Amino acid sequence: MRFLIDAQLPPALARWIESQGYSAEHVADIALAEASDTAIWDYAKRHGAVIVTKDEDFAVRRTLNTSGPAVVWIRLGNTTKSQLLQWFEPIFGRIIESLQRGEPLIEVT
Repeated sequence: MRFLIDAQLPPALARWIESQGYSAEHVADIALAEASDTAIWDYAKRHGAVIVTKDEDFAVRRTLNTSGPAVVWIRLGNTTKSQLLQWFEPIFGRIIESLQRGEPLIEVT
C-alpha cells in the first residue's frame, strides 16, 4: 500500500508511515508541494497511492467520483508535528483495515 501525504501535513508523517512498512511520500518529495489538487489527484491515481490530507476538497472529489485514489481525510485542528504523530499512531491500524476493505473515503476525527 502506498501513501501520498498532502502539503498541509508534515513530511514526518510520510516517514512515520514508512517506518510501519508502507510506501509513503510527501508532496514535497516529488515536487508537488505547490501543485494543484488535480495534479496531486492524478499523480496518486497513476501511482496507486492513497491521498492523506486535511483538505476537504479531496474528500468532496472522492465522494463525487466513482474511481480514483482512496482518500484519508484528517479532521484534526492545528497541532504540532509530535502531537499529530501521537494522535495518528493508534488509529493507523483502523485506517489500514478500512482501506483493505475497499473504503474509498476515510474520515478521521
